[in-house]
Amino acid sequence: MDSKAENLLNGKNLVFLATSMSDGAPQVTPVWGNFENSHILINTAEGRLKHKNILRDPRVAISVVDSKNPLDMTSIRGKVTEILPDYDYKHADFLTKQYMGKEKYPFKRPDEKRIILKIEPEKIFVLPELAMNDE
Repeated sequence: MDSKAENLLNGKNLVFLATSMSDGAPQVTPVWGNFENSHILINTAEGRLKHKNILRDPRVAISVVDSKNPLDMTSIRGKVTEILPDYDYKHADFLTKQYMGKEKYPFKRPDEKRIILKIEPEKIFVLPELAMNDE
């Protein structure tokens, strides 16, 4: 994985996850994620639309844009190779620290079961270094 893509994924940047609906239509959701051990990890809840779509078709695309510089971005195509339980909220808490600077995931629902989508990147597109300026 390109180090720039890793930095974007491990920063405070929303990850836009695209899955395919049963009729082939695209479905995009902003999510929290990170990069670890050559995989992209996305946290979500069981039973959500993206989860159902992935159970049917594990191919996904993601886009990450730097929150401070919208010209700094990456797009990645890959597939979900595993769906891991996060019922103890360890990964959700980790991402809460990354995105919000807080220790515990604040949106916990009593009947919700968190899961981790483990994505193997297959194609990575990174824009060349671009800086925003005030010209």
